[in-house]
Amino acid sequence: MNRPQAINKMIDSIKRLPGIGPKMAERLSYHLLKVSDVEVERLISAIQSARRQMQVCSVCFNVGEQDPCVVCQDSSRDKTILAVVETPQDLLALAKVKEYTGLYFVLGGALNPLEGIGPDDLRITGLINRLKNGTITEIIIATDTDSKGETTALYLAELIKHFNIKVTRLGYGLPVGGDIEYADEVTLSRAIAGRRVIDT
Repeated sequence: MNRPQAINKMIDSIKRLPGIGPKMAERLSYHLLKVSDVEVERLISAIQSARRQMQVCSVCFNVGEQDPCVVCQDSSRDKTILAVVETPQDLLALAKVKEYTGLYFVLGGALNPLEGIGPDDLRITGLINRLKNGTITEIIIATDTDSKGETTALYLAELIKHFNIKVTRLGYGLPVGGDIEYADEVTLSRAIAGRRVIDT
């Protein structure tokens, strides 16, 4: 017996979300059919409200409720250090680390030639433009430690070396292939403290 078409459409939409496979999409779809109309409306309302209220920061490309975001507006932060991350989730993970008091830049992903993601698909031009004001003295490349993150780090280091800016990479503590957003605060603290200069 085939599933009803309406449920198939629901499953198809849900499995497009990152990290959700077909089985999980099916489970969530049937769960949403069981919950009350109030719960469903609450979920729909929360999604719509977040989409209306959230803005992309014009300075660092973080997602927040104002532009510039609260991090970029914080006058107590060190304006000479810039951590380059892949996603807003990575920024949030690093923001929990008290040892880091610098600024951020969200690339919007990592280089991945196999999936057709090249330099033009990321905010690399925006990053280079930000470096031209001359206030940044150190860039911490805080991309993931998987092959895409490493490729991105090397590519950025090569571009940035012409600016006479110190380029470092997060140090020990992060497992190879690990995602920044899933690392705990202690691990990230060690990674920031142990950052190393990238040789190009």
